[in-house]
Amino acid sequence: MEPKERTPGIDYRNLLDQAEAWAETAGEMLRTAQDDRRTIDFKGKINLVPEMDRRVERYLGRQVQQTHPAHDLLAEGEERRVDTGAGFRWLLDPLDGTTNYAHGLPIYSVSIACEHRGHIVAGVVYQPVLGEMFSATLGGGARLNGETITVTSEDQLERALLVTGFPYDMHDSDRDNLDHFRAFMKTARAVRRLGSAALDLCYVACGRFDGFWEMKLFPWDLAAGSLIASEAGGRLTSLDGGEFSVFDGSVIASNGHIHGAMLDVLQNAGTRPT
Repeated sequence: MEPKERTPGIDYRNLLDQAEAWAETAGEMLRTAQDDRRTIDFKGKINLVPEMDRRVERYLGRQVQQTHPAHDLLAEGEERRVDTGAGFRWLLDPLDGTTNYAHGLPIYSVSIACEHRGHIVAGVVYQPVLGEMFSATLGGGARLNGETITVTSEDQLERALLVTGFPYDMHDSDRDNLDHFRAFMKTARAVRRLGSAALDLCYVACGRFDGFWEMKLFPWDLAAGSLIASEAGGRLTSLDGGEFSVFDGSVIASNGHIHGAMLDVLQNAGTRPT
């Protein structure tokens, strides 16, 4: 993903400050409720929707609409899709890692991004259990709790630690990422699966992982984390090496040095003998 230029006259820092404040409150809502009895609905066999997901989404939607009434909204809940044709749009993921949260596993995040005329200009991903606030503005670098972060310098895939995720329809679809997972397990040092794509991208940004790939994601899964990874010096493309877009649903995010090797593995993953 090629870096975009800042738009003169737009205060990205102010947008980021607002997003950080909202994410911190939302994260505290999730954290304090995580041990309570949870009301859960099902959108599919394995796609869970905890009540706190809806509650936090309503909170974030209100903050955006009260602070920026002319701005658009894009979030997972149908009631939070607002499209007025404004130049700004907020992409909200109130709880990335819903399955983890529903089972009491403390690996989840709140993701908030602001898009201006097709470009993500500010983004935050907050992990409330650890109190980690990842943030970035377009052209302004990436930070973790205010400190600058950068990707790793590892240039050998066999020494790389990777992370991925699996789609919610994997019980019903042949396009399930298992072939890619097997190929990388045989090639890289190790592969992890955490359950939050937003955190996966941020962990590439701060050097905890060297690379990440996943398919069948939504814009709100990718928006904030992709900006943070890019601003930390990472490289992002689609799974076939094309230009990255949060609306395409697939991503490879890496430190840049192992990106070509990751693309080679993905290209050859489906060609092994059965």
